[in-house]
Amino acid sequence: MTTKTNKMDINEFAAKVLEGMKRANRKLVEAAAANNESLIIGDKDGSFKAVPAKELLKTLPAK
Repeated sequence: MTTKTNKMDINEFAAKVLEGMKRANRKLVEAAAANNESLIIGDKDGSFKAVPAKELLKTLPAK
């Protein structure tokens, strides 16, 4: 019984952490976009590039 409870607690915690990270990421991109800045992002191949924050903001999910 405690194993199921622990797994649920861990899953809930993980979901909250991910939600917080999404919010923080969006806030960072919005602040950079407001200042006409670019952000450095990495891709799945391990490369990185500078992207205007306004363009990056368009790709993020809505609040």
